[in-house]
Amino acid sequence: MADDDKDKPAVGTTENQSEAQVTAQATAEAEEAAKPKPTARRAGPRTGKSRGRKTEEVPSTGHSWDGITEYDNPMPRWWLWTFYVTIVWGLAYTFFYPAWPLLNGATQGILHTSYRKEVAAEIQRYDEANAGIQQKLIETDLAVIADDPELVNYSMNAGRAVFATWCAQCHGSGAGGAKGYPNLLDNDWLWGGTLEEIHTTVTHGIRNTDDDDARYSEMPRFGIDEMLDNAQIDQVVNHVLAISGQEHDAALAAEGAVVYEDNCVACHMEDGTGDRMQGAPNLTDAVWLYGGDKASITQSVHDARFGVMPNWSPRLSEDDIRAVAYYVHSLGGGE
Repeated sequence: MADDDKDKPAVGTTENQSEAQVTAQATAEAEEAAKPKPTARRAGPRTGKSRGRKTEEVPSTGHSWDGITEYDNPMPRWWLWTFYVTIVWGLAYTFFYPAWPLLNGATQGILHTSYRKEVAAEIQRYDEANAGIQQKLIETDLAVIADDPELVNYSMNAGRAVFATWCAQCHGSGAGGAKGYPNLLDNDWLWGGTLEEIHTTVTHGIRNTDDDDARYSEMPRFGIDEMLDNAQIDQVVNHVLAISGQEHDAALAAEGAVVYEDNCVACHMEDGTGDRMQGAPNLTDAVWLYGGDKASITQSVHDARFGVMPNWSPRLSEDDIRAVAYYVHSLGGGE
């Protein structure tokens, strides 16, 4: 060691410390460094509220899924106040408006009003406003409604509303009909398609038991009542397929012509064009209420069809019936 180094004191010692003291101090420092450091505890979610320099720990609810712990965080203060306000509002509403059920009806509330009363008042207001035009529609002959622009405008709007409420369920919202429910847009009308005839059909209905003036006809159940056997039904079905221009068995159709003549001409006529005024459809065109394929025609002959339309006079006023009849007639079908 150099002479200059010998004169310098050792690092971490003083000139008065002995070599033994230096050694003991170094040993103590090494032991302290070798001690394991305490693991930092993982902090849970915090509320964000501080008390001095401490942050509150949020307690766990005890629920854990896939390592994800559920903590019991308090609701925001604004949310709680909003919740309390809705409770107060709900209780106040029950005192001001009908709410509490009774044996008959409900409490009327301090204001003594209800949505039913408001709607009834609105209906009454519109009825009073339309009373004049409704009476005019009733008193006007059906044939000359189209000559009065005011009646045309009212009938179209009122008729559209009546149709959407009472008729669209069967005839479709666009009046195109469905299987078993007539299409009101074409010119193929059983019972007639003039405005007067449509008015009569709407008023009295078809084949219902509630109106003595209902349109009525009934097709025989040729198969169920054993008026024809299966072979004869097959023959007459092929005849119908032939006269309607569809694929058929020519031999069976020829035999079916005889069966048709004996059992069907009274309603559907000799040429198969039908009789609209007794509800017997035309069998020679492509318009089929229940389907025109072989299976559907076979079912019609075997089981018979018996569509029923209600009479609307008990539920609709005369001006409503006239309005909806005019609306339907104006859709493009009718005569």
